[in-house]
Amino acid sequence: MDEKDEELGAFDPNIPEEGPSAPPPGWLDDIHGYQGHIGADDNPLYPPPPAYNPQPEQDRNTLVPNVQVPTVSEDVAREALVKFAESKWKYSAKPARNLTFKDLKPVTVYRYRLETYTEARSSAWQFEPYSGQPVDGPQYGVSPPPWDIPMSLPQRFTDMIVKARVPHSSFIKSCHTCHGCGRTRCIACHGRGQKRCTFCHGHGRSRNKRCSSCSGRGRKRCISCHGHGYKTCKVCNGRQNLMHFIELTVTWKNNRDDFIPDRQPDFPDEKFQKVTGDPFFVDESVLVYPIQGFPDQEICDVSRKLIGEHMNRFSSTSRILQQRQTIEMVPLTHARYSYNGKDFDFYVFGMENKVHTAKYPSACTIL
Repeated sequence: MDEKDEELGAFDPNIPEEGPSAPPPGWLDDIHGYQGHIGADDNPLYPPPPAYNPQPEQDRNTLVPNVQVPTVSEDVAREALVKFAESKWKYSAKPARNLTFKDLKPVTVYRYRLETYTEARSSAWQFEPYSGQPVDGPQYGVSPPPWDIPMSLPQRFTDMIVKARVPHSSFIKSCHTCHGCGRTRCIACHGRGQKRCTFCHGHGRSRNKRCSSCSGRGRKRCISCHGHGYKTCKVCNGRQNLMHFIELTVTWKNNRDDFIPDRQPDFPDEKFQKVTGDPFFVDESVLVYPIQGFPDQEICDVSRKLIGEHMNRFSSTSRILQQRQTIEMVPLTHARYSYNGKDFDFYVFGMENKVHTAKYPSACTIL
């Protein structure tokens, strides 16, 4: 520290420099059943107990009923194309109204969906300023294991995250940032309450005149701490003590995989993601079983594959609460038509009768 800094005044040695915002390693005691936590960023997933791990029965399969392929009439196809053209500023609805249909061909499209609804539990140390609130500590009993803490289940297949304090995990400790002082030395002025004037560089004069910025004193009051040389500890809010506790995070998530066989090379499969189908088959249970006997063997194969993948992916770290598999018939009709002597085509798809077309005729086409 040079002489110029000393001229700014002394600092109070009893006010500590600001410490870490998170508790340092070894600052917190282990709680039985929650060992291994390092700090607030440490958030281990707890595997569910064996009783929560359902196991699929061997050689079980699910039969699916047959279904009729939906058809679209010329009136419905025309109305869908008119609506599509009207939604595009560069298109006119005139060709859609006056076209001549040549062929309407329904295409069989199945969408298979597997949903696995899971519950995962993790925890991390948290803290809050202690201002006399009740402390639910180990003196009231042993903290229950993560999966023994009762939680109200949300509606099935609904994503939700809930946080709760682990019972009997709380205790009081002096603030690790201010070491129980409630205040920390101001970093901006190094605890002196004043800073050297930046306009005159601490000389008090600028261009042979008294500095107008600092009135010739060469120093100015620190704006950051209002001249006190210290600031209220931002971690404990000046309370000096913190209450530490373990916070349990419960995550309910609907994990979903969709599959549509790629059988229509001229139609982009991603379009199906924006529409609904007719769910003619819905199978729901704690664990569902692979589909067999369905006319589309690829759906059967994907059902078996995805069910196995979901079991491997989620059962080790999550509690599987429910599964649901669905087969939808997604309407898809390939329409071919002529307008002004030229041939065009488009697709009508989904229960919403959306339209996809690679080319649309201009209203003013000249022969």
